[in-house]
Amino acid sequence: MLSQAVAARIIADVTDAQAARGTASIVLTGGGIGGATLRELAAAPAREAIDWSALDVWWGDERFLPAGSPDRNDTQAREALLAHVPLDPKRIHPMAASNGQYGDDLDAAAAAYAEQLAAAAADGGPVPAFDVLLLGVGPDGHVASLFPDAPGLSDERPVIGVRGASKPPPTRISLGLNAINAAREVWLVAAGEEKAAAVKAALGGEAGLPAARVHGREATKWLLDRAAASAL
Repeated sequence: MLSQAVAARIIADVTDAQAARGTASIVLTGGGIGGATLRELAAAPAREAIDWSALDVWWGDERFLPAGSPDRNDTQAREALLAHVPLDPKRIHPMAASNGQYGDDLDAAAAAYAEQLAAAAADGGPVPAFDVLLLGVGPDGHVASLFPDAPGLSDERPVIGVRGASKPPPTRISLGLNAINAAREVWLVAAGEEKAAAVKAALGGEAGLPAARVHGREATKWLLDRAAASAL
């Protein structure tokens, strides 16, 4: 099962990063495959190999909804994994909620996350060099909350407010392409035949497709089940 395979890879890569640098960072994704992966990670006995107290957890995007909403990526991640492992709460970095410190000011919430990222960047850059950045791939080729032909694709800011998203809810916060592409490794994860056309187009370099425009500094990995790879 794809989610089990991705969970195993996360354990291996995070432990390798911690062995090399003493700490590690991961950027989580939402969606069906994102949640399934986190549940598999929570259930894996090998998860004990990770020093959870030395792991920073970030998000690639978030639905701009009230805190605790079941549709928020951070709510789903906490239920699937984060509440079950000994993470340092100070190293869990959720994006702002619509009823949080910045209220419904989407741009202020996005700017605040950019400030958090910059503060965590060891080299003085705009974002940390994430060890693993997970991305689901939509049937339309979107990643995070970057949708085809949307203004956010040309926005150079590390974090952007998204309005009018082509799937609900329309208001979101997302890492921009520059922040995504600062990761050491980017993993694009897709399951199901409905993703097959987008996977083929992205791997073919279709210019307008967000999934075709992301890449890691050291590695870009496509992790697919047979159905998602069926058009290749």
